[in-house]
Amino acid sequence: MIVIVIAISGFLLLNNDEIDEKATQLNSASTSTNILKEEIPDQPPTVIIDVKGEVLQPGVYEMDSKSRVDDVIKIAGGFTKSADQTMVNLAQKVQDEMIIVIPKIGETSAGNEPNVSGNDKVRINYATKAEIEGLNGIGPSKAQAILQYREENGFFKKIDDLLLVSGIGEKTLENLKDDVQIP
Repeated sequence: MIVIVIAISGFLLLNNDEIDEKATQLNSASTSTNILKEEIPDQPPTVIIDVKGEVLQPGVYEMDSKSRVDDVIKIAGGFTKSADQTMVNLAQKVQDEMIIVIPKIGETSAGNEPNVSGNDKVRINYATKAEIEGLNGIGPSKAQAILQYREENGFFKKIDDLLLVSGIGEKTLENLKDDVQIP
């Protein structure tokens, strides 16, 4: 009888240790998740967007950071009758300091091209591969790397973020600084 009591007690103690170990592992995983959440900076609740061109009410708008270009266009009164809506990605998420230029149908001047700012700098967060390749020191492979990085990681927040792109170093970045606009 004593042997049976000792065997049952031993069994319960061993299982209790396993349960405690699993609980400790779960608690540790939960703490790690909380630490990761704390390390990722929160996106600001609102962003400021500048809308220009063929909208009914051009201007500067404060928007929720989860908004899309379509939301901003609606707030700006919608497109004018002469707006070239094919030049705008309405599904694109907005970002702080974003400039949205809506061109007229058939308009091709540099100041109104969707990926070139009014100061003739390439808006790297919106530029096509061909536009990126037109930059000093950027060929097809670096242009593709910029597009891939942008797709996988989101918009560039500052010019130095381009250093995170494979194949772009300090020298290339220095050549780009005068020709690129972020955001």
